[in-house]
Amino acid sequence: MTQRSTSLIHHAYQPPAGFESPVLPVHKGSSIFLPSVAALRRTSWKDRDGYTYGLHGTPTTFALESRIAELEGATHALLAPSGLAALNLVNQTLLASGDQLCIPSNVYGPSRASARHDLARWGVQHAVYDPLDAESLRAVITPQTKLIWLEAAGSVTLEFPDLLGLIHVAREAAPQAVVALDNTWGCGLAFDAFALPGGLAVDLTIHALTKYPSGGGDVLMGSVCTRDETLFARLATAHGRSGLGVGANDVELVLRNLPSLALRYAAQDAAARRIAQWAQQLPGVAQVLHPALPNSPGHAHWAQTCRAAAGLVSLRFAPEVSASQVEASVDALQLFRIAWSWGGPVSLAVPYELAGIRDGAQGTVLRLAMGLEDPQDLMDDLANALRIIR
Repeated sequence: MTQRSTSLIHHAYQPPAGFESPVLPVHKGSSIFLPSVAALRRTSWKDRDGYTYGLHGTPTTFALESRIAELEGATHALLAPSGLAALNLVNQTLLASGDQLCIPSNVYGPSRASARHDLARWGVQHAVYDPLDAESLRAVITPQTKLIWLEAAGSVTLEFPDLLGLIHVAREAAPQAVVALDNTWGCGLAFDAFALPGGLAVDLTIHALTKYPSGGGDVLMGSVCTRDETLFARLATAHGRSGLGVGANDVELVLRNLPSLALRYAAQDAAARRIAQWAQQLPGVAQVLHPALPNSPGHAHWAQTCRAAAGLVSLRFAPEVSASQVEASVDALQLFRIAWSWGGPVSLAVPYELAGIRDGAQGTVLRLAMGLEDPQDLMDDLANALRIIR
C-alpha cells in the first residue's frame, strides 16, 4: 500500500501478546472481522463460541456475563440495557396470547403496569397473589399459568416473601410454569436463588445491575441468568432478535466495580440495620420495614433463607401524619438526596403512597436507600428533617 490514508486504516502492526492488568480491556466494535467466509458461516453468537457482530457480544460483554452468572450462582447470563428491559425480555420470550402470568401484590411498579396494559393488550392475563401466603398463589394458578414472578424483598414495602413455600407450590401446582425471581435486592449475596434450602431453586433471575453491581449511580444495565440450557437458548434467541445491547464503556464500569461489590453491600446492609433499629423511635413512624427486624413482614421467611439484608429501609407513617408532612420532611433532608434507584454511594429518599404500591394498603411510606456515608450522619439528617412531623 502506497497511500497513507489506506495504511492508516489497514495498518499491519499488532501489539505483543501477554499484557495483563487488574482491569480487563474494553473491546468496542459493531463490525467484527472474521478470517474467512467459512468462519462467517460457522460462528454462532447464541453459543457464545465466537464473535459475529457487536450487538451479540464482545470479549468485554462476555466477561461481564460470565461474572454475573457466577454472582447469581447460574451458568448462563444475558445483558440488557436496564433491569426493566431484562424483565420485559423474560415476559416477551415466555408468554403468548392465552397464557397467564402470576405476580405478587407488592410487585415492582413498572412490572405491574406492563401486566395491566402491554401484556393484556397482547392477550396475556395476569393474576395477583400475596407473597407472604403461598396458598394464595395456589389459588390463582390455572393450566394457562406459564410464568410466576417472585420478588424478594418487595422493592418499597420490603416484605420478604415465603420463597420456599411459593416455589414449592409453583412446582406442585404449575409444573408447566417458569419460576422467575427479581433478585436485585438480594444481588446474589443475600441468598442463593438457584440453591435454596430443601433443594428448591428458581428457573431464572433478573437483576438490575444499575443498582449494587454498578455501585456508582451512573450506569443503566440489567441481566437475566439461568442454569437451564433450553431456557437460555430461548432467551438468547429472543435477546438477539430484540436488538438488546449494552455499551462497552458501561460494561467496563460494572466490571471495574464488581471486585468491591461484597464490601459495599455489607457496608450498606450494616448501615440499614443500624438505622432500622434506631428509626423505630422516630416521631410519627408507625412501623419500620426491614426484613431483619423481627416485627417486619416476612421476617421469619428472611431468617429461614438469607444471610444478608441489603441497604433499604422503609418508614411507614401513622395515619395522622399527612402526605404533605412527609414530603416536607423529605425536602428538608440534606444528606439523603431525592432520587429513584439505590446501590450507589449517595443515600436516597423517596416517599410513596401505599395505595399504589401494595394491594389493600393505605398511608404513606418513605423508602430510604443507604449509600456509603457514615450511618450516624444519616441518622442526624433524618432526625433533623422529621422534626417537621414532631
